[in-house]
Amino acid sequence: MASQIRAEHELHRRRLSRNIGLGVTLLLFVGMMYGLTIAKVGTDPTDELGAPWAAAQDKAAK
Repeated sequence: MASQIRAEHELHRRRLSRNIGLGVTLLLFVGMMYGLTIAKVGTDPTDELGAPWAAAQDKAAK
């Protein structure tokens, strides 16, 4: 009985697709955390470093 030598086993293909899926999931998670961090830590318009338009909006609201 001669067994055929295959260059790539089915296990390797399944592992590769699982790793790619996990990599995509991790990249999406990191992107989401980055976006949430930027939104949370963004400049507060009420502090002295706030954008110039914040003062104009406050003035217009009064």
